[in-house]
Formats: sequence, C-alpha cells, structure tokens
Amino acid sequence: MKKITFAALAVPLMWVLLLFQLFSNNKLYAQERTVLSGVVKSADGTPMEGVTVWQQGTDNGIQTNETGHYTLQINNSIPVTFEYLGYKTHTAKPAGNILNVTLQTDEDTLEEVVINAGYYTVKDKERTGSISKITAKEIGQQPVANPLAAMQGRMAGVNITQSSGTPGGGFDIQIRGRNSLRTEGNAPLYIVDGVPYPSQSMSDYTVSGQVLPYGNISPLNKMNPNDIESIEVLKDADATAIYGSRGSNGVVLITTKKGSADKTTFSLQSVTSVSTVSKFMDLMDTEEYLQMRRDAYANDGITEYPANAYDVNGTWDEHRYTDWQKEFIGRKAVSQNTQFSIGGGNGTTTYLLSAGHRNDETVFIGDFGYKRTGFMLNIGHQSKDKRFSLQGNLQKSDQRNKLMATDFTSQMFLAPNAPDLYLSDGSINWENNTFDNPLANLNAAYSVEIGDIAANVSLKYDISSKLDAKLNMGLTETDLREYKTVPHTIYNPSYGLTSKNSSLTQSVSERNNWIMEPQLNWISKNEKGSWNVLVGATIEERREALLGIIASNFTSNDFIMNAANAVTQRINKDTEAMYRYMALFGRINYIHQDKYIVNLTARRDGSSRFGSSNKFGNFGAVATAWLFSREKIFDNSNWLNFGKLRVGYGIAGSDLIGDYQYLNTFAISSYKYDVNVGLDVLRLYNPEFSWENNKKLETALELELFNGRIATAISWYRNRSSNQLVGIPLPGTTGFPSVQANLNATVENSGWEFTLRTSNISNQNFNWNMSANLSIPRNKLIAFPNLEESTYANTYEIGSPITIRKTYKYKGINQESGLYEFEDENNDGQINLLDRTNVMDVGVRWFGGISNEISYKNFSLNFHWQFVKQKVLSPDYYGSISGANRNKPAGAMDYFSETNKNALYQKPTSGYNPAAIVAYQNYLMSDAMVIDGSYIRLKSLQLQYTFKPFRNNVTVNTYAQGFNLFTLSKYWGNDPETIGAYLPALRTIAVGFNINF
Repeated sequence: MKKITFAALAVPLMWVLLLFQLFSNNKLYAQERTVLSGVVKSADGTPMEGVTVWQQGTDNGIQTNETGHYTLQINNSIPVTFEYLGYKTHTAKPAGNILNVTLQTDEDTLEEVVINAGYYTVKDKERTGSISKITAKEIGQQPVANPLAAMQGRMAGVNITQSSGTPGGGFDIQIRGRNSLRTEGNAPLYIVDGVPYPSQSMSDYTVSGQVLPYGNISPLNKMNPNDIESIEVLKDADATAIYGSRGSNGVVLITTKKGSADKTTFSLQSVTSVSTVSKFMDLMDTEEYLQMRRDAYANDGITEYPANAYDVNGTWDEHRYTDWQKEFIGRKAVSQNTQFSIGGGNGTTTYLLSAGHRNDETVFIGDFGYKRTGFMLNIGHQSKDKRFSLQGNLQKSDQRNKLMATDFTSQMFLAPNAPDLYLSDGSINWENNTFDNPLANLNAAYSVEIGDIAANVSLKYDISSKLDAKLNMGLTETDLREYKTVPHTIYNPSYGLTSKNSSLTQSVSERNNWIMEPQLNWISKNEKGSWNVLVGATIEERREALLGIIASNFTSNDFIMNAANAVTQRINKDTEAMYRYMALFGRINYIHQDKYIVNLTARRDGSSRFGSSNKFGNFGAVATAWLFSREKIFDNSNWLNFGKLRVGYGIAGSDLIGDYQYLNTFAISSYKYDVNVGLDVLRLYNPEFSWENNKKLETALELELFNGRIATAISWYRNRSSNQLVGIPLPGTTGFPSVQANLNATVENSGWEFTLRTSNISNQNFNWNMSANLSIPRNKLIAFPNLEESTYANTYEIGSPITIRKTYKYKGINQESGLYEFEDENNDGQINLLDRTNVMDVGVRWFGGISNEISYKNFSLNFHWQFVKQKVLSPDYYGSISGANRNKPAGAMDYFSETNKNALYQKPTSGYNPAAIVAYQNYLMSDAMVIDGSYIRLKSLQLQYTFKPFRNNVTVNTYAQGFNLFTLSKYWGNDPETIGAYLPALRTIAVGFNINF
C-alpha cells in the first residue's frame, strides 16, 4: 500500500485554500461601493513597493506592487491608511476614485530597530552591550535542519562547527572562546521565548558515540528554523550579566514568529534538497596499494605472504579496484521539508499556527534516515484598554533517527581489491570466509526517538503609565529513547554464532524543567533624560532521570528490541538528579539628553550544585555609552549619521559542574559479595568549592556614515575566567583519582571583532547590500599554580592557548633506519613523554563571513562566504600505519626506500617491525600531525523569484538554494570543518517554493 505523506497532501491542500480565499474575498468585496486606486511614492519620487494600504478596523487591505500602484475596493465612510516601515503613517479620506500619496521618511522610526536582550528590549542604537542578530530572512536563505547551522559565519565572535554530516547530530558553539578547562563547562545558555533549554545533550554516549561524535545530539534539533523570527547572541558582560551564572559563556536568544492583527494569512512552503559528500579523498589505486603492501612485507624480511594476507597472496583479485568512498558514503541523500502556517487576528488578539514535517535520508549505504514532525502555536492578546497583555507559545516536536550503529566513513579505507559486497543472489559475500564484509555491520543499528514539548506564557499588566508588572512561566519536557542492537548476524556465519550472541543496549532519559520569573519595570521620562528600572526573580527546577539496560542472549533476533526476551539483563545506569536554581536580578538604565547612557545590571544566584556555605553568588556589570553623533558639533555633518562609543565591565559566573558533585556519592556495585549487592564510593565530599568567575571587559566604536550607506563597528574584549571548577588529581593511595574543587587557574580570552554593512546600490529596480564580519580571538592560560607538578603538566602551558598539544619535535626520516625521527629534548637517549615539549596550537586564529544581497525587480540573489584560519590535526592522525591492510591517501606512496630517501613517510611495515610501530605512534604525537586547516567556503546561496500569479494578495516565492557548495582549502582530507573519522558536513542543493496569501 502506498504511503500518503504530508508533502503529498500539500499541493491539493494549497489549491483548496486558494479557492477558499478567492471565494471569501469576492464575497467581501461584493459589499463595497467604490474602487480606489493610485500610486504611492517616496519624497524623491521613487515608487514604493510593499506599502500596506488598508481601512482601519477592517480586514480590508492590500499592498502596492513593484510600480507603487494599488487598487482597493473601499467603504467611503472609512479613511484609508498607508503604512511602511521607516516612513510616517499617512491617513486620508478619499474624495474620488484616485488617491496618490507621497510618504515622508520618519527619522525616529529608522532608529527604532529593536534588539531582544532577554529580560528587556532596547533600541539598537541605544544598547550598551554587545549583541549580534540574524533574522528570519537570513535563516530562510539556507536549507538547514538546525538553526545553529544558519548562524555559521554570520556573527562576529560566534564560532560554530558542525560535528558530523549525519542527520540528527550536534554542533559545537563557542561565544568568544573557551572559558573553562572542562569541555562541558563552555556551553552557552539557550533561551527560546523566555524559556531556558539545557545545552547538554541527553544522549548516552555508550549507545550513540560510535555514530554521532561524542554522542552529541543538539538540543536545538527539535526546532524548525522556519518558525524562528530572530536569533540574538549576547556576548559581553553588560548583555549577559543579567543572566548571572547562566550567561558566563554567552546567551543565545531565539524568538519565534507571531501572528499579525492586520489580516488572516496563509503560508505553504515545500523544499526538496539533495545532499552529497562535497569532496572525496584521493586514495591509492589497487596497483599502488599492493606495491605498498609488498614493500611492507619485504621491509619486514617476509618473503612468503601469510595465509591471511588475502589482498596480496593471490586470494583476492589483484586487478580489481573499488573506490569504497563512493560505495559507503557516496549516495545522494534526498530531504523533504514541508510546512504550513496560518496566522491572523483582530485588534486585540493574534494567533499563528504552523506545522511541519522533515524527512532526511543519509549518504550511507543502507536504508537510514531522520524524521521530524512538529507544530507551533503562538497566541497573543491585549485588552481593549491596552493595559493587560498575554503572549502564549506551545511547541511540540517528535524526532525519529534510524542509523547504523557505527559511522561507515572509516570503511572507505578498505583494501581497494577487496571482494564485492554482495553475491549474485543479493546475499552478503564472505568470499569463502576470507572477507570480513563490513556490510554485515549494517545489521547493527542505532535508533533514537525524542519527544519534546515546550510551553510558555507571558502576562503583563500596566499598573500605571510608568509601572508595569510581568510574569513569565515556562515548562519543557523531553523524553529520549535510544537503542543499539548488535545481532550475531554482523559476524561471519562460519563462526557458528546464534541469537544467544546478540545484544541490546537501551537508554531511556527524561528531562523536565519549569521556570517562573516575576518582574516589575518602571519607566520615567522628563526633559533631561529617561529612567528604566527593572527588578525580577527567577525560580527554576530541573529533574532528570536515566535508565540504561544491557541485554544479551536472545531466543531470537526477532525480539532483539525487547529486553525482556533476553536471558541476561543488566542495569547499566540508573540515575536521578534534581537541579534547583533561584535568583534576584535588576537593571537600572539612564539616558541623559538622548546621548549619554549608563546601564547597571546585577544578579544574585543560588544553585543546588554547591555546598551550604557557597550556594549563592553575586554577579553584575556596568556599561556606559556616548552617542557622540548627537552632539551639536555634528548637527550639520553630511558624512556622519550616527556614532557611539561604549565601554562595559562586569562579572559573570558558572555552575556547569553537574549535580551532586560536592557530595560523597555512591553507586550500586557491579559485583556481589556472597549474594549481596554492595555500594561503590564515587567521589569525595567537598562542600567548599564554589562558582567559577568570568570577568569581562569590552570597548567598542559604532558608526553610520553617508546617510546610512556604510555602517561599521569595532570591538575589543577581554574575558578572564578564574576559580576553575575541575577535578583536582589525588595520589593513587587515596583510592580516588580526583576530588572536585576550585583550581586557582585563569583562562583569558581576548580579541577584536569587526562588522561592516554597506548599501552599495539602491534604486527603483536594482539594490545591492553587503555585510561582513571578522573575529580575531586570542586564548591563553595566564595562571596555573604548580602546573609543572600537576598531572596537567603535559596538557597546558602558561602563556599558551588551552587548545594546545604538547608534541614531539619531528626531525624527519632517519636515512639509515628509514623510520621517523624526533628530537631528544632532554638528551637522555630516549624518546618518551619528557620529550613532548613542543607546543602546537590546534585552534582557530580568526574567522568571519561576507554576505551579499542583490535584487533586480522580482529577482533576488543572496550568497554568503565563510572563512576560517585554523590549525587542525592531519588526516594521517585518523589513518593507519603505512603497510597495514588498510588503504591510504595516494600521497602516502611517497614512503622511504633506498631509491627515495627524501620521502614524506617512513618505510612501510606489515606489523612485524616493533621499531616502526613505536616510531609511528610517536609520529602521531608529533608536530607533524598539526597542519593548516584554513578554508574559504561558499556557505550558502539562494536565487529567488517572486511573482503574483492570481491576485495582488497572493505571493509566490520560488527559489534554488545551495549550502556548503564548495570549499577552497589546503587541507587534503574530506573536510576541514568536521575533522576526524566521522562523516563530513555535506553539500546541499535545494529547490522550493513558498506561497503566501
């Protein structure tokens, strides 16, 4: 029976709604008396497209076309209003059938670009903090499943990397660098419509770690990027201090779309995309591979090939060649994304309902894929006297991801003359038991089911013209179920294994979170200035539970998903945790004469993650801004439109240490004494450790020049994170590897950020705008008492970044032995850990992006370049030793021999040369493994055509999009962004349409 998908229903549904809309409009217009028409122009005579022409108190309205023309049937008794952002609203009562209007610019409105700062909003030109923003327009230009992907390269100071090209995977985001020595201590705070989303992945690494890097499932996978109105990132102390300890690593604020009170609108969007691996490595062909293998045996003194060396002893066809990259990761992954929304309202109530479904295939061999279905409902209401308002949001999503248990990318190094994967009858080929067919590993599967629901309500009441009260309440619930099945069929049937050798690893996680935040906001204005005072409180509770089960010895693989069918069942993990958090916060903002601004923020946090004497921490910031362009000296300036100088300093904190870390906790022992189950001590009691501190300093200059044609900003920042929450190593005699405590180490992040926005060409038919950003971050460890005596001596170095690797200094290949050679730093005649003194930074030196938006009449072209300067680990680090029965890059043929003594690689070995193996292992820990991984990438491109096929109130956007289209880089691996043995980020080409009416 053929499945009927949501996408298949989209087209007939669209036509039904179109007919309904046309019918309802005709029914309305039949009651009107006069047909009014005209042209709307700006003060310089340019026709204005998109001006809203409507009659207040009705749903009767339209927008002007590309020539500024409109036609509207009206009721003669109601005035007609003309509205356009950045221009003064014009209202008139027509005296005839023609009404031409000239709109005047509203300079005040042009400065009313509003930035969401979390607990408050602020005009962009009056903000004192560092906040970057992208809108639905930029997000919609990219065919992405996760909103973090849409942010890459578009925000100064925000570095985002995709950990894998596998659908449903995660991202790493660093806002102005790494502040903590712990990886998990650098996560930002995610806020969606006022509700915090935990940044930590709920996935169990033991289940998902072999197919998703680090078992990372992004918490934002649940969000449909098309539902997002804007994303703001708070970076400096002034912007983040009001979030206290939660904002130490920056804050990502996501605001979803809302309904409009103007009229009822329908939107239907459908996108189909195809993704492929953007670059394959140049691997050895069969002739080269076999030459390497034969030389390896010759170097080891072996003249008769072993019986199990099937690739070189004649068992396998020596003339056969297969590019296993194309076999295992060479498919075209087709994705479909369909969304429908309806919004509208009246003068007091608005609503927006959207629903969407996404289906992503993979490039892997096999039937795998990711599905997400969800809906969002936003409702807003305002009382008639406009004193009371309500905004509610409900989001529900379900994700299903079915993958193989292990990423198949590493299988591309299979011997190029390995046999076919299938026999002629379609069964798996074991080549007479000489071939461990990797295809059998497809029987080992990983699957995850995630259900999310998030709801929030914001209530606001104006007590007086100066004072209002607000209450934000939110709730999130997430259920995650992971399964990893390893049936006996992954092994060669000749082993004689049965379902008794099959196993299931299952993990069930739950996370419930609620938050309540009452607030009072007082605003007062007079001739000299204005005051804005905000006070509030936060009460939050989060509960988490994890149950992990390992089951084996099944009666049949048909029941492998049912742990009750297994003879052996073992509870691997059974944990419950509760986190409680409370805070008081406040903000005082004063603007004097519209040009001198002082902003004070403070927060007192309380966390259940610390002992009774350290449960509370105080954080705050002070910032000032001088809008010097508003001084009288610049009143007649014809080049400076806006200028601002701002400075801020503050202290944020962090409690990202995990729950119950200060207690002496216990766990159920895996072993029994007699018949009794005992307890294992997990950690020592230490109630004295407390909050990490992050002291942030920033200064910035912002300018707008030549009537807004050029806008630029330059920022310098310095963040110093101290009182590091780490595990302090203990002597083995204590019975514990470490104790949780504060380490008096200090990590400094500093740098420069540059942004530029230009309006290159602007006229009636042709427009060209450009924006660019550049970040130059610097990270270093500036203090670490007794570092040389600690177990971190081989990990960190004072004055160097915390992303360094201490390596051997590679000297080259010894001309006598043909093996890698390294510097003996202490001259003791041995190469060991004491010689790893060479410091190499594996990190980002600078990054940024350049975006262009070009439009001509109904066509628009948008493209974005991303660039990164960085050092990374060589692909050789993830490969194998030369001479092993694994293929290697074609460049590895440049290995040492008597006729090639100036080679890049040491002489190959089949594994029987211990000295060669040791040299290779040292080679992996040498500076030869750190190479240039810089790249310039055409990150996204969209070509769009907009037209109105039926009526003026029906708009169709058709577009073609590209993502990760091509990359310029010296890096010779698959991809310089997703480093390692996992699937790289994919190239995507998409086509779609969006109908609005």
